[in-house]
Amino acid sequence: MTKNLVISTAVFAAMTAAPALAQDISVKLGVLNDRSGVYADLSGEGSVVAARMAVEDFKAAENGMSVEIISADHQNKPDIGSNITRQWYDVDGVNAILDVPTSSVALAVADITAENNGVFLISGAGSTALTREQCRPTSVHWTYDTASLANGTGAALTNAGGKKWFFMTADYAFGHSLEENTSAVVKANGGEVVGQVNVPFPNQDFSSFLLQAQGSGADVIGLANAGGDTVNAIKQASEFGITQAGQKLAALLMFTNDVHALGVQTAQGLSLTEAFYWDQNDETRAWSDRFMEAHGAMPNMVQAGVYSSTMAYLAAVKELGSAEDGKAIVDKMKAMDIEDPLFGKVTVRADGRALHDMYLFEVKTPDESTGEWDLYKEISSISGEEAFLPMLEECDFSKK
Repeated sequence: MTKNLVISTAVFAAMTAAPALAQDISVKLGVLNDRSGVYADLSGEGSVVAARMAVEDFKAAENGMSVEIISADHQNKPDIGSNITRQWYDVDGVNAILDVPTSSVALAVADITAENNGVFLISGAGSTALTREQCRPTSVHWTYDTASLANGTGAALTNAGGKKWFFMTADYAFGHSLEENTSAVVKANGGEVVGQVNVPFPNQDFSSFLLQAQGSGADVIGLANAGGDTVNAIKQASEFGITQAGQKLAALLMFTNDVHALGVQTAQGLSLTEAFYWDQNDETRAWSDRFMEAHGAMPNMVQAGVYSSTMAYLAAVKELGSAEDGKAIVDKMKAMDIEDPLFGKVTVRADGRALHDMYLFEVKTPDESTGEWDLYKEISSISGEEAFLPMLEECDFSKK
């Protein structure tokens, strides 16, 4: 279940302020995610590849750093994720845990990481509880959360006339958080929620839930799910002729690999919010081409977030000269000026929320798309301050 990848790494000049003397710094990173289930494509081995690329680009061997990466499959189960996490901290000497899609697993990992003074670099999970109800001084929520998705897709569709919403919600922490945040945005923009149904996670057959949504009179059916569940729901909605009848689907969390799996013929016109797209600029294209060569698919925002958060983490470790004190490393990340090649300017707030721009995209039509991975057109950008929720006072760890 665990695959070891031993790689020597080093400094990333754009992220380090003052050079440190050569020293012997050992770092062990654990990529914990879904490697066999519904989220394997959006995370899985691609996140390990992204972490390995970060380690390679950091070139730490030249400055006395050595980095080892291990990985494991949490199978989207909090008990399995918790057991792996404890094993990694108590026995295997892991310093930081990366990625962790499935918010119920991530919330458990956040607690165990804080108990062990490790570092939790969250890219795959979306629940806002990670920087609110369960904020921890050793967590950094890097890529996205459900509030940023709601403030992108939810606001855009409501303001475009989709005033009545029905939610199909994955029945675990992430799905409920996404529904809650999007409902608030819909109501704040003059819309209303006319119905909701909890859907078991993971799920293959959405027919009964789609019939409820179809009969609700909603303008928009909000899919508060992700990965394979979102893909299956959209395919089955197309078979039911839902969009042809005038209702609009809102894919509240959708990734490049999901759109690729659906194809632009099926996914065309869908609105979605992401933190990263491979074709945004020269730097994202160059990095994504390298990722494609290594992994066989273009990266999504989760995998890009693993790369970027790992780069920032290694820069903080180098500055401190040690990977042993997780809270001190996270505090250092919060004090850094980060100019990231994939996310642009990033600031890690005192509660561990990484602030950066989010982007509203629309899936291209077949006529607009010029290639297999030419999937999105950018509609607008949203600043980090606008996209993410304000910090709770009790989560301001600069005062603790």
